[in-house]
Amino acid sequence: MNTPTRLAAFGLGLAVVFTAALGLGRAAGPTAAPAAPAAHDQHNEPATAADVTALPAGLQVTQDGYRLQPISTDLAVGDAAPFRFRILGPDNRPVTDYTVSHDKDLHLIVVRRDLSGFQHVHPERTADGTWSVPLAVTAPGQYRVFADFQPAARSDGLTLGADVPAPGDYRPRPLPAAERSTTVDGYTVTLTGDLVPGGSSPLTLSVSKDGAPVTDLQPYLGAYGHLVALREGDLAYLHVHPDGAPGDGRTTAGPDIVFHADVPSTGDYRLYLDFRHDGTVRTAEFTATAGTAAALPEPPAATPVPAAPSAEPSATGHGADGHTHG
Repeated sequence: MNTPTRLAAFGLGLAVVFTAALGLGRAAGPTAAPAAPAAHDQHNEPATAADVTALPAGLQVTQDGYRLQPISTDLAVGDAAPFRFRILGPDNRPVTDYTVSHDKDLHLIVVRRDLSGFQHVHPERTADGTWSVPLAVTAPGQYRVFADFQPAARSDGLTLGADVPAPGDYRPRPLPAAERSTTVDGYTVTLTGDLVPGGSSPLTLSVSKDGAPVTDLQPYLGAYGHLVALREGDLAYLHVHPDGAPGDGRTTAGPDIVFHADVPSTGDYRLYLDFRHDGTVRTAEFTATAGTAAALPEPPAATPVPAAPSAEPSATGHGADGHTHG
């Protein structure tokens, strides 16, 4: 057989093999793709801590499509100047429809990054969705502004944060030591209770003046007090809510104001209590330390080789039924 004839026969053989393989492939169906790893929310695989731990509020400038957009590029030191910003929605347009929360459409918290210079103000909104408030800080530095709000399109609220500078010579102050009482304008506020990392803890703040308990606090933002808690370092904005409300038939107008604080970690926190009395809102500030979280269970040790049963019972009676102190 000459060379051209041999090449033609070889090509014909390849075609027959390819056609047969193609037919078998069609008969068997397409090859299944590798199975995707099971999602962490499936019952057959436990979720990891990273999956179930939510990021504390205020650490992001954007969340779920909503974005805090400062229009003003800095904060005024000394004399007040308008501070302007917008909240942009998932459609990248300014949000103009809000659900009232604590008597306001939006709460603006301003604090320097060393946790000094706290302010809680309520801007006004124009028809185009621009918020504005006269604002001044007392010292230069880097500030964090938090917008706390609930868009009407959502069933829950958001807290977004952004850094805004106040020009000048920044000299940070050390965080005050943790304390149980503080004074403001002649009022003494005492803190009872401790922050518990990894869970909710009750805090009671009691207001007195000239040694006498104040029992005629006035409602402020739908409660007898409003508490903001910020974590030192990253300024995480913590979820704090009051226990009870004016007029509910069980909540008294002082001297005690009870809150529940959700603290995600150990460390130092700065607490800011706004309360109203004699027509004036005052702010009492505390440093509080969240202690060590409860230790996680130790992993099971290797199974020991069973010992020969003893004829005598143990001194405590434990161990005969397999009971141990975990």
